[in-house]
Amino acid sequence: MSRTSRTNLSRSRTALIAAGALVAAAAGSAAAVAPFGTSAAAAAGCTVDYKIQNQWNGGLTASVSVKNLGAAISGWQLQWSFSGGEKVSQGWNATVSQSGTAVTAKDAGYNAALATGSSTTFGFNATGNGNSTVPATFKLNGVTCDGSTGPTDPPDPTDPPTDPPAGEQADNPYQGAKVYVNPEWSANAAAEPGGSRVANQPTGVWLDRIAAIEGANGGMGLRDHLDEALTQKGSGELVVQLVIYNLPGRDCAALASNGELGPTEIGRYKTEYIDPIAAILADEKYAGLRIVTTVEIDSLPNLVTNAGGRPTATPACDVMKANGNYVKGVGYALNKLGDAPNVYNYIDAGHHGWIGWDDNFGPSADIFHQAATAEGATVNDVHGFITNTANYSALKEENFSIGDSVNGTSVRQSKWVDWNRYTDELSFAQAFRNELVSVGFNSDIGMLIDTSRNGWGGANRPSGPGASTNVDTYVDGGRYDRRIHLGNWCNQAGAGLGERPQAAPEAGIDAYVWMKPPGESDGSSKAIPNDEGKGFDRMCDPTYTGNARNNNNMSGALGDAPVSGKWFSAQFQELMKNAYPAL
Repeated sequence: MSRTSRTNLSRSRTALIAAGALVAAAAGSAAAVAPFGTSAAAAAGCTVDYKIQNQWNGGLTASVSVKNLGAAISGWQLQWSFSGGEKVSQGWNATVSQSGTAVTAKDAGYNAALATGSSTTFGFNATGNGNSTVPATFKLNGVTCDGSTGPTDPPDPTDPPTDPPAGEQADNPYQGAKVYVNPEWSANAAAEPGGSRVANQPTGVWLDRIAAIEGANGGMGLRDHLDEALTQKGSGELVVQLVIYNLPGRDCAALASNGELGPTEIGRYKTEYIDPIAAILADEKYAGLRIVTTVEIDSLPNLVTNAGGRPTATPACDVMKANGNYVKGVGYALNKLGDAPNVYNYIDAGHHGWIGWDDNFGPSADIFHQAATAEGATVNDVHGFITNTANYSALKEENFSIGDSVNGTSVRQSKWVDWNRYTDELSFAQAFRNELVSVGFNSDIGMLIDTSRNGWGGANRPSGPGASTNVDTYVDGGRYDRRIHLGNWCNQAGAGLGERPQAAPEAGIDAYVWMKPPGESDGSSKAIPNDEGKGFDRMCDPTYTGNARNNNNMSGALGDAPVSGKWFSAQFQELMKNAYPAL
C-alpha cells in the first residue's frame, strides 16, 4: 500500500509546537503524583484527565482532557495551580495563561461548546525541574471537578452497563465486547512454529474485490464470516472488523495494491460492491453484531500528497482527483453502510509519516470532510477514523519528543522527523482527532490505531536516546521505528508485532486493532501474475534504491514476498521474533 512521505515542505518554518497527545476524559480522583507515562483524573459536573506525556530536567509536555457532566455550556475555562515552580511556555487547542502558580486554560473558540457528556482536549509545554506532579484540584468555570453531577435516581440494575439504549450505537463499539477471530487467518498463524501464541487474536477481514463478498478461491465469504461471528458471540457483545477496499483506481500512488476496478468504474463500485455488502450487513440476522467497517485504506490521502502538482504526484492520482471518484466512492460507502444501525464506519486517515506535516494535516481533514458529506453521506455516518493501517509507524517514541533540541537544533530538523510535527502514531492520532472535529466532524468521534506491525522490539530496540553529538545521532540512536525512511511501507525488515488488540487504551482512542492481519504480504518483491489486478511495486523489491516518496532511500523490504494479501511465512516469523511487548 502506498505510504508516502512529506512533500513540498517549506524549510523556513520555525514554530516548534510540541505534538502533545490530546487525551479524552476519564473519571476518577486526582492522585498526588503522576510520574512520566501515568495519568490522574480529577472529576463535578466534570472530570479531568491530566497526563504528563514527557518530562525532563528543564521542562515537560502535558495533555489535559475535560469532560462536561453537567448542563451544556457555550464557553469554558479550566483552572488549576502548580506546586513545583512550573511555568507554561506554550499551549495548543486552548489559550493557556499563568499568574503566579495559578493556571487558566480557556477554550480556543472552535471548541467552546461542551454538550452534556462531551469532552475537549488541549495540551501545553512548561518549564520545570523534572519533578512535576498532577495538580490536586481542577475547576471548570469555577466549579470543582469531583465527578458528581448532583442527586440522581439510582441506576436500574437490570440495565447492562456496557450496552447502549435500544436503537442507539455504543459510544465505543469495542468497549465491553469480544472481537471476531478470523478462522482463516488463525489457521495460518497456528500452523507456524510458535504461532499459537497469537492465533487467537482478532484481525480484520479484507473485502478487497467483488469476489471476496461471496468468497474468492474457495475462501470464506462475508456471510460465512458473519455466521461464524454469531457463533463466537455467544451471549455477549462481539465486534466484527471489515476492511472496505475496492475503490475505482484504488491506491493510485502504488502498484502492489492496485485493484480490479478502473478509474471510471464508479457505477460498478456502487452496484456490484457496496450495495451487496450493505444488503448483507442490513440482514436482521446480524443485527446483534457490532460491525466495524474501515473504509478505503490509503486512497483519500493520496489526493492530498500525490496529486495536484506535488513533486510526488502521479498521473493516476491526478486522474482520481480530477474525476472525483475517490470522494464519491467513500461518500457512497459511508451512506449505504451507515444505514444499518449496528454498523460503525471508520475512515482511513493515513499515518503520521504521511499526513503529519503542516502541508498535509489540515488539507487531509478537509478532504475527509468533503468525502463524508458526498453522495448522501453526513458526518453522522462517521463513527471515527483509523490510522497506521497496514503500516509500521511506532505507537510511542519514548526516547525523544517533538519539543527536544540538541545543541540548539530542534528534533524537527532531524533527517528522520524532517519537519513533521509528530514523532509517533499515538500523538498524531489524538491531535488529528481534534483537527477532524474542528472541520466539522462530531466531537465524540473515536480513533483506531493499527498496531499489528509497529512493535519494533527485539535486539535492535533502543533502551534510551541516541548520542547527543547532533540531532540526527540523537534521534536515530533512540527511535524504536528502525525503518530506513518513514516513507517505506512494504514488508519492512525488522518489524515486530505491536500492542495486542485492546479497547480504550488511551483517551480518544477507541481501540488498538490488528486490522492488517500479521503475516499477510504488502506486495510481491518481483512481478507475479495474478487475477486480482495487483501489480509489482518496486517499493517491495529489496534491491530498489527508492523514489521521491522515500527520499531515494533503499526500500527496506523483505525478499521473496508473495502478492499482497497472501501468506508470507518469513514475515510472520520475523514479526513474532521482534514483537513488543514480547510474546
